[in-house]
Amino acid sequence: MNIYSVIKKPHVTEKTSLGSDVTNTVAIVVDRDANKIEIKQAVEALFKVKVANVRTVNVSGKVKRFGRNFGKRSNWKKAYVSLHEGQSIDFFEV
Repeated sequence: MNIYSVIKKPHVTEKTSLGSDVTNTVAIVVDRDANKIEIKQAVEALFKVKVANVRTVNVSGKVKRFGRNFGKRSNWKKAYVSLHEGQSIDFFEV
């Protein structure tokens, strides 16, 4: 797989920001078909860092209501990537 097709975007929330400060972990939205090995290789190649561990979560899309009709958002996959000591990824650098 192409590294740009594996990694979709960073997942930045209050919870993930606290995790990045304390445990040196970043959260990334990834392709639903990507496995942990592909995610690790893509992060190391794209951001030039050493990855210690990858944990993945399959997130179910919410059921939403549009007037009297019901719809469902798409399912997606999130990866928590733990980095080695001294390594960091800054998504907001200019």
